[in-house]
Amino acid sequence: MIQILLFSILSLLPVVPKESSATNVCLSAEEQKLYNIINDYRKKKKLQPIPFSAKLTKVAQVHAKDLADYYNFDPTNECNPHSWSQNGMWTSCCYTNDHKMAKCMWDKPKEIAGYDSPGYEIAYYSSAGANAEEGLQGWQKSPSHNPLLINSGMWKQVNWNAIGIGIYKEYAVVWFGQQKDDESQINTCDNR
Repeated sequence: MIQILLFSILSLLPVVPKESSATNVCLSAEEQKLYNIINDYRKKKKLQPIPFSAKLTKVAQVHAKDLADYYNFDPTNECNPHSWSQNGMWTSCCYTNDHKMAKCMWDKPKEIAGYDSPGYEIAYYSSAGANAEEGLQGWQKSPSHNPLLINSGMWKQVNWNAIGIGIYKEYAVVWFGQQKDDESQINTCDNR
């Protein structure tokens, strides 16, 4: 009788789905466009496309928002846009042009999204609002950013297996990583 009663009670409990380790993100139309035109640019250079990463996209979107909300884009600011504010669930840092705080940036994918490999970021600012075309054009003209996009210079021997995209207000941010993010799929959304 007790076994039947216990079984009956257990069968009434809700089934809790197994928690997924997948990172759920979605791309706005402009973020999707940036992902596509980066890979189109690489194709023109006879390079393979970089697979989408939900984890790196989470980092990119979080950082673009952090920059828009808390970073003062000013040439006199000693902290460049690879810096992170004190206003989030991450280690803050002032990334200076001498790259002494580079590890703070490289570790953000693990710290924020559980991506177990260093990440490398390029960022773009436009006071009129960042967009895909202008962001890519700005990076293509930059001697320090274009090499990440096309694996040249010090990045020639690196094989990018993951890319994350974030655009928010004035900032476009792209993260690159060498580790594959196998659970990633691109979801689009209209409310970003």
